[in-house]
Amino acid sequence: MQPIPSSHPNSPAPPIIRVANLCKTYDSGFRALDDVSLEIRRGEIFALLGPNGAGKTTLIGVVCGLVRPTAGTVLADGHDVVRDYKAARRKIGLVPQELTTDAFETVWATVSFSRGLFGKRRDPALIERVLRQLSLWEKRNDKIMTLSGGMKRRVMIAKALSHEPEILFLDEPSAGVDVELRRDMWEMVRGLRDDGVTIILTTHYIEEAEEMADRVGVIDRGRLILVDDTKALMCKLGRKQLCFELPERLERLPDALAGNGLELAAGGAELVYTFEPGDERAQITGLLRRLDDAGVTFRNLQTRQSSLEDIFVDLVHAGRSGQ
Repeated sequence: MQPIPSSHPNSPAPPIIRVANLCKTYDSGFRALDDVSLEIRRGEIFALLGPNGAGKTTLIGVVCGLVRPTAGTVLADGHDVVRDYKAARRKIGLVPQELTTDAFETVWATVSFSRGLFGKRRDPALIERVLRQLSLWEKRNDKIMTLSGGMKRRVMIAKALSHEPEILFLDEPSAGVDVELRRDMWEMVRGLRDDGVTIILTTHYIEEAEEMADRVGVIDRGRLILVDDTKALMCKLGRKQLCFELPERLERLPDALAGNGLELAAGGAELVYTFEPGDERAQITGLLRRLDDAGVTFRNLQTRQSSLEDIFVDLVHAGRSGQ
């Protein structure tokens, strides 16, 4: 399956990240990235999804200048990440999955130090604003080692934001964070997007991408399978179903109902109808009429809709089947 072009004809600004024909082959011969091309729009939340070993971390590493590509180019706000590394890196903040904070430093000290690493002048007012934004202000004098896992994750984000990047990479931002803190983090990420920061995240929580991301990209075995708007993807590929609970089990589907998008499930105790794109109301009306004509009754009716996780699994399976 070829990737859907990610350029957007109505986008008012050029992409802030351009990845063209990117390849990465390690010395062992393992090909981690295979001809990846991608454009990420300024000011969007972009979710990169893929199974373990798909190439997500390698792609982030190349864009952030931590991994040297074998072939291809990457531009961060117009700066080549290889030829113009320093200028490109100043545009980028990176929050890795691992919690690599200085345990014996205070929150204030470690965030301020991170700003200095990028050659930025001291700016206590900005550091205060970042800490308040992340609900860390009351913890500013606490040592990192005393903080909870969720608070340490916030400190990592504060460090990444300390030099005022326009692009923020979040690698598994909710790893090790409980549900309540995860929700808080989603709101924080949306707030950063509203402030003009472009956010690229990887996540194993598919519902996180479904709820937060403007667009999603699916990568598997180093190849970009698909890129699309989240809502458009759900609309095009998200299955909708009606599930009829039958009063008595059916051994087989009546001949009058064959070939109408209906199938028996749960050992004959359920009749499942899968919607086709189009006029759903007309389809349901016609279905109920056919059921009545066939003498099929039901005692309960439920609707189901596939999640982004269902779509993701189907895409990866289809991509591998086509190879």
